[in-house]
Amino acid sequence: MSTPQQREILNIEEAAALVGVSVKTFNRVLHTENIPARKIGREWKFSRRALIDWVGRGRSAEFYREGSDEATTRHNVRRTRGWKIELD
Repeated sequence: MSTPQQREILNIEEAAALVGVSVKTFNRVLHTENIPARKIGREWKFSRRALIDWVGRGRSAEFYREGSDEATTRHNVRRTRGWKIELD
């Protein structure tokens, strides 16, 4: 049987801790990305294995791809939800 830290089904606080971000950040990503989750009643539930696999499948290069709009390409900058990332 698993200890509480090793449970297979996590609530949002445990899932955020597993990924290493705040609950606020995790909740924002939950609603903008395709995180594997299931809403049961009023609560989100997460599989520990599915979250680990989801993080492992990510590709940082996809985040840093140049935008197609002229201003973004011209200045070699991508705007992402308030962050300004300059590309080399």
